Amino acid sequence: MSTTASAVAPRQSFAALKHPAYRAYLSGNALAMMADSVEHAITYWVAFQKFHSPTLGGFAMLSHWLPFLFFSTLSGALADRYDSRRLVQIGMMIFIFCSLAWAVLILSGRLEMWHAAVLLLLHGCAGVFWGPPGQVLIHDMVGSTQLPSAVRLMAASRYLGLVAGPAAGGAFLLIFGAPHGLMLNALLYLPLTLWLWKAPYGPRHRQASAIKPAAVRGIADIISTARAIWGNRIIVSMTLLSGTAAMLVANAYQAQMPGFGIDLGHGNQGTDFLYSALLAADAFGALTGVVVLETRGLHPNPRAAFILAMLWCCAIAAFALSTSYPLALLLLFAAGFMELSFNSMAQALVQMHAPAAIRGRVIGLYSMAALGLRAFSGITVGFLGGVIGIHLSLSLSAMTLLVLLMFLYRVAPAREAPQSTV
Repeated sequence: MSTTASAVAPRQSFAALKHPAYRAYLSGNALAMMADSVEHAITYWVAFQKFHSPTLGGFAMLSHWLPFLFFSTLSGALADRYDSRRLVQIGMMIFIFCSLAWAVLILSGRLEMWHAAVLLLLHGCAGVFWGPPGQVLIHDMVGSTQLPSAVRLMAASRYLGLVAGPAAGGAFLLIFGAPHGLMLNALLYLPLTLWLWKAPYGPRHRQASAIKPAAVRGIADIISTARAIWGNRIIVSMTLLSGTAAMLVANAYQAQMPGFGIDLGHGNQGTDFLYSALLAADAFGALTGVVVLETRGLHPNPRAAFILAMLWCCAIAAFALSTSYPLALLLLFAAGFMELSFNSMAQALVQMHAPAAIRGRVIGLYSMAALGLRAFSGITVGFLGGVIGIHLSLSLSAMTLLVLLMFLYRVAPAREAPQSTV
């Protein structure tokens, strides 16, 4: 990519939507992203009602994100070398199985804690097949010129799915009930799965002059990729930002939202509605973030990402300590806005600056930090919450993260500099 193109393209609003294939891919991903979180919203509620265990909520985060920690770079390496479409389809089929398995176990009344643990782990493995390979496909579709817009939109839709999905899950829970809502949820994965079947993208459809990817080498890929990006302050700082946020807070508070709903509602009656409304506030904040980022064509900026992340910490800590339901809704709206904004900026910057020959591996390494380290937020918020209470554990986690981000802010470049290697 030329320096001029790199500098101008990120300022274009909705540029990637000019590609019909990308519009179809984005729509399918948005549905699948929503379905991913819908399942969590419903199953977290069912598990909370049945087992009343904050520890299980912590395990939900741990088991779901550990596969990303262990296998994201491997998944990226596979995407560099093999057909990303088929890897994503494998992930979609595992997602469908999990939703249907939850539904059957709930309907039969046979759900046990170990069932929940296994299904949560399988769900995490499905996400690894989907994550880095799905991001690699973006470049195949839009090329270098409109990559920044495509990455921003996809990153925004992913993080929107993480918050809008639970709101939709709350609605499914209210309208259809848990088992039938999960059956309906399984259908949301089908559009992307079927579209990828004949989509003309992936290794076989790339130009013959493209650089031949290296063989998949497991742990060695993690080490070599880390060495390759070590001198790139943008990739390093954004990976550290997303990694520390994932490790201490991430979206672990969503697994504990039924408990927050009960505490803010002062009793069990109507808490399913309170739970849904809390998730909806977070989702609406994220939706507002999407609109602001793309309509204004904001240029990704490393330090702006850090500032937004620090403001997010303050909003999360205030929510954790709030005893006012209206104030909690307002704080979750602000948290949703800022979380989507800083995460989408970070992901866009990483992919825009990743060297073409190892793009999948770099995305995989970033996913290992941004998603894999979320496993530990299940400990800082969930398991610790079982000991000292979820309000105190969440607020302490957010404040600890704030201190770390203030220190890491110093390593962030003052501005996003164009790169010629993308």
